[in-house]
Amino acid sequence: MTVELLTTPVEPDQDAFMRCLARDGTPSRVHNIELFLDGEVSQAVWERFGLSVPRSADTFDSAMRRYVAIQRFLGYDFVRCGVEDMPWPMNRETTADTAALARAGGRSYIDEHRGPITSWAEFEAYPWPDPARAGTRALEWCEHNLPDDMCVVAGGGFGHIAEHLIWLMGYETICYALYDDRDLVRAISDRIVAVFAEVMRLVLQFPRVRATWGSDDLGHRSGTLLSPSDTREFILGGHKLMAQMSHAAGRPYLLHSCGNLAAIMDDLVDDVRIDAKHSFEDTIENVMDAKDTYGARIALLGGIDVDFLCTASPDAIRRRVNATLDKCMPGGGYCLGTGNSVANYIPLESYLVMLDAGRRWGR
Repeated sequence: MTVELLTTPVEPDQDAFMRCLARDGTPSRVHNIELFLDGEVSQAVWERFGLSVPRSADTFDSAMRRYVAIQRFLGYDFVRCGVEDMPWPMNRETTADTAALARAGGRSYIDEHRGPITSWAEFEAYPWPDPARAGTRALEWCEHNLPDDMCVVAGGGFGHIAEHLIWLMGYETICYALYDDRDLVRAISDRIVAVFAEVMRLVLQFPRVRATWGSDDLGHRSGTLLSPSDTREFILGGHKLMAQMSHAAGRPYLLHSCGNLAAIMDDLVDDVRIDAKHSFEDTIENVMDAKDTYGARIALLGGIDVDFLCTASPDAIRRRVNATLDKCMPGGGYCLGTGNSVANYIPLESYLVMLDAGRRWGR
């Protein structure tokens, strides 16, 4: 039987969304969350459902209105945006994109062998971004134009501490530098955190921002990318500062991080004091198991495994969503979403079935 998708009505409710993040009782409905949708997915949704916005001569205004329209249609209570004009030149490789919704320019990867900073001379020569020149056009647009029932979750321009440290040096290079030149590693880390702190101060000035979301992949399947002790020394202090700044402004600090973080989860919860954890992979930890482990201490976000979504039938996806919601919804502190992000290689139908199952749950 074919089910018409996304016909169950849902309206954004930013206050209920924030109560859910705060684990303030079982929500009256399921709230959705994603780190982002690939642009190809957004375009496919736009075309499939015939969405539209009023015409505007201002292309930026049109793009923002389109973004908001897609978020509302899909059932999100927020838009995610941050600062612009903060370039971090990196060494990248590009290859063809083989996804069904292929990216025209190909798929880009970081060069893991050598980044742009491998010496003190390269550290001094690097064109570090200037937060004073950061653009806030999207944040300003939201202040004046975002519907009252939606909020901004600020992300982008801060919180990528491990990622930028590893990308700037190259993963192979930093592994040697942690033995050969720890002072250089420390200098790069400190400079990154200093830039991000200024960006965090900037985004927190906008009242429509109700939460901040750091995105920083700290691990791989079996552990952290850097040793737990090095992660504590070079990475977690920066996230603690981001969380402190966010909390001082009355906003929760969410963290997206891929990888097996078991060795540092207590640090993240008790010392860094993250309010929510995003990114779950079945081969590491199912979000339903995480509910037992951490659900009384932080919110848990997403967790419908990306590989599962790529291969499972619609009925299997509905069963998985229902089981996840049955386990994770009581008491609040859970938002439905993929285990990572809505990548362009996830079948569009599978993503939509996941959302549809969330709308129908409990009804």
